[in-house]
Amino acid sequence: MNPLLSAYAVLGVAIVLEIIGTTFLQKSEQFTRLMPTLVMAVCYLGAFYFLSLALRVIPVGLAYAIWSGLGIVLISLVGYVVFRQSLDLPAIIGLGLIIAGVVVINVFSRSISH
Repeated sequence: MNPLLSAYAVLGVAIVLEIIGTTFLQKSEQFTRLMPTLVMAVCYLGAFYFLSLALRVIPVGLAYAIWSGLGIVLISLVGYVVFRQSLDLPAIIGLGLIIAGVVVINVFSRSISH
């Protein structure tokens, strides 16, 4: 498998684990519930492990931009769907700009070989 494709795959796993961890952070109720707290901790550890694997190929600035950008958008969607948290128009516009930034990085950046 192409090393860059593999790096993006493990970055994707890292992002998914971070989203799950953040969801369980909310469910932990400030670390007062044991199982959600444990799930959160395991997911965060796994997320950082997989992020470290992605950093073998993807420069840290780009990997972190993708990680944080997609993480913000996805956890906002989880908050909307799972926790019934509202998103107003400025929030939706901001999330759209984050997505646009991630697309620009991945399509136009020459910092990594595509």
